[in-house]
Amino acid sequence: MTVRRIARALLQVALLAFVAWYVYVNRKDYAHVFDAAAFDWGSLALSSFFVLIAYAILIQTWRQVVVAWGERLDFTSAMRIWFVSNLGKYVPGRIWSIAAMGTLSQEQGISPVAAMGSSIVVQLVNLVTGFGVFFIAGARAMDVPFARAAAIVMLGIALFGSPWLVPVAVRAVNRLTGRAVVVPALPHAAIWWAAAGTTLAWLFYGVAFEYFAAGITAGSASGSFADWTAIFVGPYLIGFITVFSPGGLGTREVAMAEALRRTGLAAGAMTALLVAGSRIWLTVLELVPGVLFLLIRPLNRVASSADQ
Repeated sequence: MTVRRIARALLQVALLAFVAWYVYVNRKDYAHVFDAAAFDWGSLALSSFFVLIAYAILIQTWRQVVVAWGERLDFTSAMRIWFVSNLGKYVPGRIWSIAAMGTLSQEQGISPVAAMGSSIVVQLVNLVTGFGVFFIAGARAMDVPFARAAAIVMLGIALFGSPWLVPVAVRAVNRLTGRAVVVPALPHAAIWWAAAGTTLAWLFYGVAFEYFAAGITAGSASGSFADWTAIFVGPYLIGFITVFSPGGLGTREVAMAEALRRTGLAAGAMTALLVAGSRIWLTVLELVPGVLFLLIRPLNRVASSADQ
């Protein structure tokens, strides 16, 4: 058994252990959260479908950046790497997710530098587009004159300048963390495609959250698409940048509860239902595919075994 296979087996065991730990320690918090829910299963199914579309867009966005780096990666392999490495986000710090991505990519014959570098590029662009979407969608709730117009202009500048801003951001991350992440030398079109893909994914998340709210309240939740998009995206970003919290646990919930209060879209038990319910909903949609891919051998291995 090679060192690489041993490392891979240990990584899989560790990730599965962290998944089990995460579900176990949070079981009491959400045990009775759905007692007052009124389910509309059609809306919940549509909500889950839109989340999966957002995932597919993000996977394809990452894959395109990997290809632009000079590597070859099919969508099925990219999907496995993305979902399994995503399990690392439930461990405090972002390094576990990136490390898992490097290990799994190397198994597929892809340079870990290209895989991890592409992930960092997409995450940086994702943050920029996420904040842009949040400020545009939440302009009405923030009640700041010309907020939406200003946000659109700022988002446009950030997206147009992203090919030049991303290398600067990577060098800043290197200085802050003491790491030596390769500064990407990617075609400008690849980063612009990443900006377009991540923006589209945020919008699908917003649609999904609107349907989720309708799905657990039997359609009684009010509010516009922009409201629900802002309420989802803002707290998600806060949870993402809170590196000490696994999966943004705690910080995202507090921010979402405050956003629901400020917009007047929920109060009391309804707030708890939306906050806790959305955490369970997204956790299941992230963990289940990741665990399934962990338990299934990569397709190229299956094919090579069949040829022997």
